[in-house]
Amino acid sequence: MREVSPQQIQKNIEKLASFGTRNTISINNPDAQTSGKGIVAAYEWIKSEFQRYSDACGGCMEVNTDERVLEPTGPKPRLKGPTNVRNVYVILRGTDPALKNRIYVVTGHFDSRAKDVMDANAPAPGANDDASGTAVSLECARVLSKHKFPATILFLTVSGEEQGLLGSAHFAKRVTELGLGVQDVLNNDIVGGNRTPGDTKQNSNWVRVFSEGIPSNATPDQIKEIRATGRENDSPSRELARYIAEVARTYPGFGQFTPQLIFRRDRYLRGGDHISFNEKGFAAVRFTEYREDFHHQHENPRTENGIEYGDLPKFVDFNYVANVARLNAATLASLALAPAPPVQPRLLALELENDSKLEWGPAPGATGYEVLWRKTTDAEFPEENVTRTTDTKIVMPESKDNVIFGVRSVDAKGHRSVIEVPEPERKKEE
Repeated sequence: MREVSPQQIQKNIEKLASFGTRNTISINNPDAQTSGKGIVAAYEWIKSEFQRYSDACGGCMEVNTDERVLEPTGPKPRLKGPTNVRNVYVILRGTDPALKNRIYVVTGHFDSRAKDVMDANAPAPGANDDASGTAVSLECARVLSKHKFPATILFLTVSGEEQGLLGSAHFAKRVTELGLGVQDVLNNDIVGGNRTPGDTKQNSNWVRVFSEGIPSNATPDQIKEIRATGRENDSPSRELARYIAEVARTYPGFGQFTPQLIFRRDRYLRGGDHISFNEKGFAAVRFTEYREDFHHQHENPRTENGIEYGDLPKFVDFNYVANVARLNAATLASLALAPAPPVQPRLLALELENDSKLEWGPAPGATGYEVLWRKTTDAEFPEENVTRTTDTKIVMPESKDNVIFGVRSVDAKGHRSVIEVPEPERKKEE
């Protein structure tokens, strides 16, 4: 966490803003390959930075590209014609054979836009939206590549977000065919902290973490069961958000900087790249600054009536972005150091009884387990409501009617997995 550098983050954001526009469709501009401006130049620079970090650690990371030519679709397409949508992803392989295919992802989008999303030439520096998120992915790679982890970390930057989440949607589809065992995704979008002069309502100590409730890919039968068991507030994404909050409480160095959990998939009627992963069944959350200034998003740089518009680096709080990067890095490290979660935890509902019986399968890397519970009205699992065991089954005196249970794995050094909420088991296996 100490190695995260606000100066390096500032350098990266200013570099990304210097490309003039990073509009995804600027790849089709006549001089796109040679001008040193536009999304082609930004893409090449990002790739070279990741490669530089890998070279510094003796080639410890694999720098990969992911691209696909997409056609305009839908009634209001945000592409003018066939467009090559490019992503860069970098893999820091885990060292434990039993855990290395557990992959934890940090991402941000490097494309930008002006007021007209179809204008591939207008200046669109995109310093906050989303050079800041791209800088988080870059800085996490620079810092974490100096360390080894049992599980794998993947550093992702995507394009096409402003044209309809195109890059993240393509990568989320490819995860399975690439053989990537993605578990959790941290999406950083608009994490610049916003330093608009005179804004007294910004809070530089808070970053919002958005997480969906009922999983996007849940079937009608699964939704019916979620409602019947009261698990509307316990999706994998929501447990990931709670994990992030616990990381912030556990590790020193954050000071007053804390994540504020927002139990909503994204901002009101809005969206981002984590949704592409949600829709494919992955746990994914979004980090976003506490208070956005819409004069500095999706606007052509200009001054009107004394108001300065445009997403410029001078409005970014680089110390704030560094704190967001520290929280991401600490979360990624914690996840990659932890044992796998308990396998298929189940809450037995074979007969009516007041005690609650839980069972689960052993997890790779675990030396014990913690069973937690909270009131149905509580947002998080209180630290005092924990029972420790080395067994894979337990009888709890609390009634499953009244509380929510969770189970997590713990290793010999105290690293903890994400909490898994047990599903009901209504009949014994044959």
